[in-house]
Amino acid sequence: MFVVVVLLGLMFGCITASSQIVSQMKSIKGGTFVPLYGSDSSVVKIKTFELDVYPVTNSQYLEFVKKNSKWRKSKVLRLFANEKYLAAWDSDISIGSALSMQAPVTMVSWYAAKEYCACQGKRLPEMDEWEYVAMASEKKRNAQHDSSFNKRIVEGYEVPTTYLKNVGSTFKNYWGIYDMHGLIWEWTSDFNSVLISGESRQDVDTERNLFCGSASINATNLMDYAAFMRYAFRGSIKANYCIRNLGFRCARSVK
Repeated sequence: MFVVVVLLGLMFGCITASSQIVSQMKSIKGGTFVPLYGSDSSVVKIKTFELDVYPVTNSQYLEFVKKNSKWRKSKVLRLFANEKYLAAWDSDISIGSALSMQAPVTMVSWYAAKEYCACQGKRLPEMDEWEYVAMASEKKRNAQHDSSFNKRIVEGYEVPTTYLKNVGSTFKNYWGIYDMHGLIWEWTSDFNSVLISGESRQDVDTERNLFCGSASINATNLMDYAAFMRYAFRGSIKANYCIRNLGFRCARSVK
């Protein structure tokens, strides 16, 4: 099935040979974990999947917009990306000299990221998949309760210009994946599906309090402040937002 998707992508301009070579992926063996907002009885099961080793770069995204003109900064519909879309780029097909081609692309909306991944025969990772990979340190598959690891992540979030660094600038984790922390925030397919309390995904009042003390309700690890920040950030954005330190990477299901 994947071969068919790739061939169709090549035919219609979504995929190029060079982007396939650059986009390395690693297999993430399935397992279980307890997310920040869950309980010991609400273990999440993750199926084996593949994940990009690095976030998508300016170079890769430039190649994408050259092939798909509707996603150029002057042509994209505001319904799918707000006025900040690719605002740091010089033009539709030039990122300019201020940015590195190998730095992660940012200021792209969820819609744009989703379309990019689809054009590679991939998809955005689910939030639980992303968190499952992100809980790994260099040596530990699950470092959720490692206070020094969590402290290092938070310190990385405090640096405002990490997005200017090239991909691969941070550590390689247990799975062989780079830049899960310390470079950019990343879109997930279900970024706005966070449940803080209650039983409904329409629990808007609770979600509105995400940045306040109510964020600790139902949390499984009160010391994992880095995870609190990620869930808070996801709960505060909309799909057409384009943010200076928000990018993405792609995933692929494995049958």
